[in-house]
Amino acid sequence: MKRDRLYDILIMEDRPADIRLIQEALSEVKQKIRISVAMDGEQGLNFLYKLGEHADAPTPDLIFLDLNMPKKEGKEVLKEIKNNDDLKAIPVVVLTNSYHQSEILEVYKLHANSYVHKPLDYEDFHRAINVIVNFWLSIAEIPMKPD
Repeated sequence: MKRDRLYDILIMEDRPADIRLIQEALSEVKQKIRISVAMDGEQGLNFLYKLGEHADAPTPDLIFLDLNMPKKEGKEVLKEIKNNDDLKAIPVVVLTNSYHQSEILEVYKLHANSYVHKPLDYEDFHRAINVIVNFWLSIAEIPMKPD
């Protein structure tokens, strides 16, 4: 059994409606979580690198990453995360609307931890988020952040 702890989740998504859906689904999980949001790729990387206004940002335990974001698109962000020794162990769940097999393959080659199509149905969306969070924060072992 994992010890009781606070988990940090970073949502990198530019659509307010999708952010709201993810936040609502996360409010139902049993784990204690703190949610941060970045609405474009540059803001997400600034958050991860603790730059500027994000100097005190928590290091996330899990990242939800949309591929279609302004300023720096998701694949570029993923590549940067997975090529950085301080960030590459953070699980990144790509949450997108694309079903293109070539894109799925490309994202896995960039070392995404999973590729999930955003369900269109509200309840299916909630269920998917709950399954993802339960897996990564309850079943899988993720690295503990330094205290």
